[in-house]
Amino acid sequence: MSEDIRRDAYLGGRVLIAQPARGYRAGVDPVFLAAACPATPGQSVLELGCGVGTALLCLQARVADLRLCGIERQPAMADLARQNAQGGVQVFTGDLVQMPQALKEVSFDHVIVNPPYFLRTAGTSAPDPAREAAMGEDTPLQGWTDAARRRLRPKGWLTLIQRPERLSDVLAALGGGFGDLRILPIMPRAGRDASLFLLRARKGSRAPLRILSPVVMHAGAAHDQERQDYSVEIEQVLRQPCAFPGFGDGGAVEH
Repeated sequence: MSEDIRRDAYLGGRVLIAQPARGYRAGVDPVFLAAACPATPGQSVLELGCGVGTALLCLQARVADLRLCGIERQPAMADLARQNAQGGVQVFTGDLVQMPQALKEVSFDHVIVNPPYFLRTAGTSAPDPAREAAMGEDTPLQGWTDAARRRLRPKGWLTLIQRPERLSDVLAALGGGFGDLRILPIMPRAGRDASLFLLRARKGSRAPLRILSPVVMHAGAAHDQERQDYSVEIEQVLRQPCAFPGFGDGGAVEH
């Protein structure tokens, strides 16, 4: 393996991901995203902006017999995703706003999305181009949600992870095409403000929005230098292929 590429283990070593040794690397967020997707065996899942394929492969480790696809605009990242998947995921290189025709002809039971967290502004670019592309927003959130809506089957689920300061943007971008929104705040510690949220939204549903009880990421009131101190629930999500706590049954796609 090239010295520019490292291999990282996820889900207790069940998933091995080759990714750049420097710059942006996948952390816990794609693992959370995969654990929050309510896919069931036999269904299909598309990830918009799949990077090196971490979320899709973590989802594959949890749910058998899925048809998995991803689209990634950075060719080097898309190539790594194909290598990581070893044929288990169909990865397209392209822009989600102008998808390859082959992908436009397919609809999915689920779409999962980890869009960039930060609005790109003048003078704020990161020194690493791949990190900048992953973290800084070029395509507005409306572009991500529109692409998800077009690729979802009726009553299909969109699952998304974002930062709380972007919640109003996400809700505005979802517009009238989605309902049954379920927002799950993730708190770094008990009593702290949420640092992330997971959201599920159902295409064509008219069910009301629900804000679910938050999940706490770390146990204890302060960081312990001797250990990672994840809560029991989060430790299970990160070490084993299990569903993210807090969503209940999630709901399968209606046909």
